[in-house]
Amino acid sequence: MALDAVVGEIKAKGEKEAAAIKAEGKAEADRILVEAGEQVAAIKTSAEEDAARQATQIVNREIAAGNLAVKRQILNAEKALLDEVHAATVKAISDLPEDFHKKAVRELCKAAAKELGEGVFYCNERDKAAVEHAISDLKTLAGFSLAGTKNISGGVIAESKDGQLQLDYSYGSYLTEVWETGLRDASEKLFG
Repeated sequence: MALDAVVGEIKAKGEKEAAAIKAEGKAEADRILVEAGEQVAAIKTSAEEDAARQATQIVNREIAAGNLAVKRQILNAEKALLDEVHAATVKAISDLPEDFHKKAVRELCKAAAKELGEGVFYCNERDKAAVEHAISDLKTLAGFSLAGTKNISGGVIAESKDGQLQLDYSYGSYLTEVWETGLRDASEKLFG
């Protein structure tokens, strides 16, 4: 029987050691699970922050792209409106009474004569008679002749006798000058 006691003692000692090893293993497994859980939580938090940051960047890019598209559409609409105003202005000037054009052409011929002394004039077909009348009527234009017509909205283009100097006194030239200098003011008044 003494052998049974020794076997029982060894068995009890083995079970005690096995229980201690099991407890250590369970404690180690629990510690590893806690660490893994912490790592998973950290990875999840980092991924969520990264996803939120990327989502914010995407939203900001889309908003910027949308704002740019809207601004482009507004600028295109403003340009179209300004083009309509310009075209309407050219038409309104062209539709002025014949008497206005005669007086304007006469004054523009006189201004060109002061600059050039002598030379040639070009005008549009409508103003041809007015230029010829001004040349024959005014002594200051004695050194000028009508060289021909050009596709201009009105006014005259004067050229020196030697062809070295040309003065553009056409309506289009004046309108362009006024348009360019007044465009900013007009845009501010029209579009704020």
